[in-house]
Parts: sequence; C-alpha cells; structure tokens
Amino acid sequence: MKFLMVPGGWQGGWVFDQVAAELRRAGHRVEAVTLAGLEPDGPADADRPPNLDDHIAQVAGIIDGGDGEPVALCGHSYAGMVIAGVADRLGDRIGERLAQLVFIDAYVPDDGDSCWSLTSDTFRELFVAGARADGRWVAVPEGLDPRARPHPLASFVQSVRLSGRLSGRPWRGPGRTYISGGAWPGSPFVTLTERLRADPGWRVHEIPVGHNIARRDPHRLAAVLGAPAPDAA
Repeated sequence: MKFLMVPGGWQGGWVFDQVAAELRRAGHRVEAVTLAGLEPDGPADADRPPNLDDHIAQVAGIIDGGDGEPVALCGHSYAGMVIAGVADRLGDRIGERLAQLVFIDAYVPDDGDSCWSLTSDTFRELFVAGARADGRWVAVPEGLDPRARPHPLASFVQSVRLSGRLSGRPWRGPGRTYISGGAWPGSPFVTLTERLRADPGWRVHEIPVGHNIARRDPHRLAAVLGAPAPDAA
C-alpha cells in the first residue's frame, strides 16, 4: 500500500516525518506532500496565492502520475477539503487509484462547503486576523513548528465543488476512515465525529491527543493507518 499524506494549514510534508518512518518500517510506501504556497523557501508567486482548486489539482496530478499502485489518501485538518476534491475529480478512475480516504481530525465537506463555512468562529477570527497584513496570506499562528509558513487565505475560503457521485448510498467509493484527535478545546470536529460514528460507511478511530496527531502521537497514528481495513483482512 502507498500512503499519500497531505498536511493541514501552514504545515508541510515534514509534519508526517515520524509517521512516514514508522509506515516505511512496516513495508509501506509513503509520499508526504507540501502543498503549493507552503514551500520551505516561500511561495513561487506571493502575489498569486494558490486556492483550493490548485491544491486539489496538485494532489490529483500526483496520483495520476503514479505507477498505478493503490493509494491511501490521507488529509489532516484543512486537507480534508483537498482529498475530498481529489476523490471527486478522479471520478470513474477512482477504483483503480484510491483504496482508502483517511481524514485525520479533518473537515469532511459536502458540495459547496469551504473550510471557512465548516470551521468555528474562533478559527474564522484567526484567519481574518492572520491575513490583516496583506489580505492574501494567513500568518502562522503562535505555537506551530518554525518550519510552518503563511497559508493562502484563498484556499481557506473557496468552496469545494463536488459532483455527488461519491456521496450516494450505498457508498461505492474507497474505504473511508476518520481519525479524531478527541474533544480538544475549540475543536470544530466534535459534532462531525459523532455523526460519522453513527454512519456504517465510516470507520472512526480516536487518538485523543489534540489536533496535531502526527506530531503528538505518530506511533499510534501509524498503527491505525497501517492496520488492514476489515474487508481487506
């Protein structure tokens, strides 16, 4: 199995370093993506911040350019928006490309949702305050890793467009897993987690260490990711 891992806001592929190392020791292939605009040396064009569509196209292109090995597509936080868009964009090719969609304490959108619409007032205020300097880039919040970079505001506020072909019942897409960081203070995911627990189309796990699971408990996250799905056992 190959894992393609997409980080959340402000972070790069480095956030998954320890998780990736454990998965590789277990025999898996791992590629961690740094989304456009979040490069260590800064964005290629600071005057044209990437939006959600750009990030979806970037990750879909990585899958389309791969060797055909089934992929578990994992997204943390904001990247839930990205991986949902990627799965929808792959459309009829999804069966041969995606084996699993894994949302790691992440947003799970329907058509027309955005990170802005799904998050809490606290995070909306953080986005606005962080973008006050230029209206384009959201400054790195206090407490994040020094490698974190300003995040393009456009990607937080753009609505995702989903065709609906992956939301039918019964579910006919890849396996879906939600990994919750627990009810950390201010989490916008508590109600979502409870809703998904009641949905037989989802597997739900909890690693109650807070939002940044990959940094706080990479061992347990790697163990959950590497465990075979029930229908693959």
